[in-house]
Amino acid sequence: MHDHDISERLASYADVLAGELPDTWNSTHLTADDKDDLAELTEHIWDLDLVAASLAEHPLQQAAVLSRSDGAQLVLIDRHDDRDGFLLTAVAPRALPDEAYRAVPEPNGIALADDPFLSAEQVVGDLLARYDRALAQVRHNALGGIQPSQPDRVVLTWQPDGSVATAPADDRAGSILVAHGFVQDPHSGIYRLSGDDTQAQARALREIGPQLDALGIGTALQHPAGRHAPSSAPASKPPVPASSRTPTSRAR
Repeated sequence: MHDHDISERLASYADVLAGELPDTWNSTHLTADDKDDLAELTEHIWDLDLVAASLAEHPLQQAAVLSRSDGAQLVLIDRHDDRDGFLLTAVAPRALPDEAYRAVPEPNGIALADDPFLSAEQVVGDLLARYDRALAQVRHNALGGIQPSQPDRVVLTWQPDGSVATAPADDRAGSILVAHGFVQDPHSGIYRLSGDDTQAQARALREIGPQLDALGIGTALQHPAGRHAPSSAPASKPPVPASSRTPTSRAR
């Protein structure tokens, strides 16, 4: 089979597979001409098993990247054995710090038969389920103990340095936070309000409450024992600390 035929086969398979997966997935085909993209993709493949072993002997010459609307990505690559089909594995989120991956098992890839319709069922019940669990864990870890917010509730968390941090669910709350002195970290998406000026901090916390409430968004303040929360933000129960596990590094 010619290289062109192999390339078309992988791209067509990926298109069909993307259409069979739940939610909305788009497929992008990378060829040997996309050397930089393939190299960058290789660094973020989240696998220490089947796919990692394959890549150690056969660097990527082409790949199909399946992307979901929330940023999740799967990558389909060739098999280099005597069997038909492909290998599919997950891509680690690029924007998160390495610390977020500690104690999170890699959602190692799987081998797919030469039938994208049947393979879609295998992906959903196996790789995708493990990938979604791993994604949820690393995104939670990236918050650094900050309680995730909901679309109708912004949770503000006191930090050891006296600042207040939050991870709002959407831009509606984010714009109000920025207008009152919060600064967003571009990698984690966390908004922080400095505690250098405690009077300005307290004023900002008082003012954001009514503005968020006008959008149908409530507020809650997580604070350490012995520290009093401003009256404008009702306190809720502190989050249960995550259990400690042995660190595991992600594939690079």
